[in-house]
Amino acid sequence: MDLDIPELPFPLRSYGPDGNWSYEDGVLTGWAGPRQDRFVPPVGEALEPASDAPRLLGAPEGDFRLIARVTVGFGAAFDAGVLYVHVGDRAWAKLCLEYSPDVPTVCTVVTRGHSDDANSFAVEGSSIWLRVSRTGRAFAFHASRDGERWTFVRLFTLAGEKETGAALVGFMTQSPLGEGCVVTYDHIAFRPGWPDDLRDGS
Repeated sequence: MDLDIPELPFPLRSYGPDGNWSYEDGVLTGWAGPRQDRFVPPVGEALEPASDAPRLLGAPEGDFRLIARVTVGFGAAFDAGVLYVHVGDRAWAKLCLEYSPDVPTVCTVVTRGHSDDANSFAVEGSSIWLRVSRTGRAFAFHASRDGERWTFVRLFTLAGEKETGAALVGFMTQSPLGEGCVVTYDHIAFRPGWPDDLRDGS
């Protein structure tokens, strides 16, 4: 499935399970099915990577900031709405609003062969603004309660990306333990360039 939305200068394509993606009146909606997730456990030799999760991704050029307000219909622990970056099968990252495990939380996962997992801060309610930025090989994650003042969450690179290589970015839904959840993304915006300062709230 391909989807064009007017806020983005590049087309989006669906990956993984069917997310029933739709766009109407400025709102992108996606569904995660039961026990759908994207995570490569870093511990336990017998553990296998979790099943895939619905993703809707495109390939922007140059430096950019992708922004959306994310609202999650929480039903179970670790249900989440995600801004997602993909470079390879074992080189990708998630910026999530996640029920983790009993309070909405901004959290991140960066996968370089195996996944790490880090919580940032708790959120009141079921919505938060998320932003992923890129310059060269570097990515930055930010979150905001109002879409104006941004809290720095993470700065990283992903193994295997070339200096000018294309990365896929976009949206993902997950429900690792639950029976599924719906996620909406609104106030979607795409801006060229990198933030002037990662830590000053801009």
